Amino acid sequence: MSHPRVVHVTPALFGEGGVFGGAERYSLELARHMAKVVPTALVAFGDEPRRFTTPEGLRVRVLGPAWRVRGQAFNRFHSGVVRAVAGADVVHCHQPRMLASEVCALLARATGRRAFASDLGAGGWGFSSRLNTDGWFHGHLHISEYSRQVAGHVGRPGAGVIYGGVNTDLFAPDSSVPREPLVVFVGRLMPHKGVDVLIDALPGGMDLELIGRPYHERFFADLKRLAAGKRVTFRPDCGDDDIVRAYRRAACVVLPSLYRDCYGNESKVPELLGQTLIEGMACGAPGICTAVASLPEVVTDGETGFVVPPNDPSALRARLEFLRDNATAVGELGRAARTRVLNHFTWGGTVMRCLEAYAAG
Repeated sequence: MSHPRVVHVTPALFGEGGVFGGAERYSLELARHMAKVVPTALVAFGDEPRRFTTPEGLRVRVLGPAWRVRGQAFNRFHSGVVRAVAGADVVHCHQPRMLASEVCALLARATGRRAFASDLGAGGWGFSSRLNTDGWFHGHLHISEYSRQVAGHVGRPGAGVIYGGVNTDLFAPDSSVPREPLVVFVGRLMPHKGVDVLIDALPGGMDLELIGRPYHERFFADLKRLAAGKRVTFRPDCGDDDIVRAYRRAACVVLPSLYRDCYGNESKVPELLGQTLIEGMACGAPGICTAVASLPEVVTDGETGFVVPPNDPSALRARLEFLRDNATAVGELGRAARTRVLNHFTWGGTVMRCLEAYAAG
């Protein structure tokens, strides 16, 4: 098992059919970087079949047309997964609670292969709707300690934490780009992301760029009302290069996620990692997050940025004002943020943790 053949199974391919979610990006990036080390394939589901190979040697196959289990867009199944499992030593399923992952785990068990799962925050109807399927997998590879805790896997054999990473060559600072009194948020414009609190907290003399697509009509309308008269820009369609340029200009990247949103709705698991914080910090921007879910695992309060209470615009505003008025602190915190990413959140490190888990599973 020093060079296992690994197949990653994910609900949908990032970028395929307009899918740009963090979960799909995570599985694609992990598989791409793993392909540099061991033979690796990525299997996804879609409306049309497709095959290609990435420059890293990752073999990608989209199985289609795939059946939508009970009409669920991100819970799809195709019989082609049987052949995919047959060609692997290790099957790594992203989203354990979907029918395809459960079938892959059973097939792996029946044929002497190893099956692992990473929960990326979604799922759908399957055997797990009726019974506990955790034991079908040889191991559960969580993307944060928080994820392991909420799954009830602390102390469970085979339940480890692999975290995640960014491309630190792409997401990198540029000394020729001056920092501006700019706050950047990147993510879906959803109530549990706390974007309304961020707009409320924005102090005078700072700009705010909200990079992400609206997924909640009422909330988007409310955000536009809150932003009226403030220096807020909505940027719904940005590629990686646009996002990197924003991070490089920013005084901070903010992820103000909440357990309880402005409409009174509860989110028990609002974040499982905090990918956009890692991206911004890799570009030398200090991170600001709320003391919610996994986010304090990314930002070290007072060293790489700040951790503030959720639903507290006054506390957030105070930290933004501090960065607005202290360019030296922005530079020091940003350099420490970049170092933390290099030490803890690289894809190379995540790949190695996965391979160690595969060998021990």
